[in-house]
Amino acid sequence: MKEVFSNALSELNNKEEFVVASVVRTSGSTPQKPGSKLLVKKDGTTIGTLGGGCVEGDIWFASKEILSNGGDAKYQDYVLNEDLAANDGLVCGGTMYFLIDPYRAEKSDLNNQLLNEMNKAYKGESSLVLATIVNSKNKGMIGQKLILKDNGDLIGDISDESLIKTISKEAPELMNFGTCKTIEEGEVQIFIEGITTDPVVLIAGGGHVGKAIAPLAKASGFKVWIADDREEFANKDRFPEAEKIVNDKFDKAFKDLPIRKNTFIVIATRGHNFDDLVLENAAKTDAKYIALLGSKRKAILIYESLLKKGISEGRLREIRSPAGLDIGARTPNEIAVSIVAEMISFRNSSSSEPMKLNEKLFKKIVASAKN
Repeated sequence: MKEVFSNALSELNNKEEFVVASVVRTSGSTPQKPGSKLLVKKDGTTIGTLGGGCVEGDIWFASKEILSNGGDAKYQDYVLNEDLAANDGLVCGGTMYFLIDPYRAEKSDLNNQLLNEMNKAYKGESSLVLATIVNSKNKGMIGQKLILKDNGDLIGDISDESLIKTISKEAPELMNFGTCKTIEEGEVQIFIEGITTDPVVLIAGGGHVGKAIAPLAKASGFKVWIADDREEFANKDRFPEAEKIVNDKFDKAFKDLPIRKNTFIVIATRGHNFDDLVLENAAKTDAKYIALLGSKRKAILIYESLLKKGISEGRLREIRSPAGLDIGARTPNEIAVSIVAEMISFRNSSSSEPMKLNEKLFKKIVASAKN
């Protein structure tokens, strides 16, 4: 979490000690998921959240104990049984696993280096993963960290070659979108967090659908860029959410804007010829998510054209067209919801399946109610 790490760097620069508590794994129903963080300062104030209630209170207390009495980083599980959950009005029944990690003066140089690299990554200077040993039979290893940057540079105090090799295998996928996971290497558990700049949606076309997408995307954590050769359709009045606006030929946007792997490109221009041009340029970038608005017939015609121009079959298979999830969308606002929902799903590596209770669980509920 950017806010936690940026405040951690400020605390470190002020020569203060603090704790960062992180959710590194969960099972069952829990109020927060892996990657959630809480920074606990020496005066007891906090930044971030672990879900509130009894969970956060107890981890806050454990963090304060480490700060007051000394102690190393520790791995702790927390079972949300029915009594605990009921006390705070939670309907949870899972287990949360935490790393409670003190940042102390004796490691300030290394921690400063690590946090500065993360700060640069959030600003878009690079992408990286932060790997932290969260559990091991060798308790002295808990809390050891390694940064692996997208250029291959390594920074940290994890020196085991086998662990570094395992981290390196997981790194590329996680650093694309800033996702995280816990992995195991022998008896060692490692929490790996991808850190990169905020994702951007480049909307090619300032028409009705593009206008509807922009505020939804902004509210969902995406920076918004707009490209349209008509200034009356792409300007600050029409798109107050836009961080960048390109009023030029559509292909110019791909020369002037820094397209990265976590740039989401949505093609919603005013005609087939423009869509063809934009999709050709988009396919040549590193962007992982590219979506083309329109019918299946339009997609077929453009794909055939791009294959003849040398765009690979594999790359075309990655493109999403028609854009969005199938929610029966008709109006520009509905289409925007379906596209932004697909973008969120893609960013979070989600299946996009409905979350409703399945038949097996429903039968259990019915049987329990009858008894």
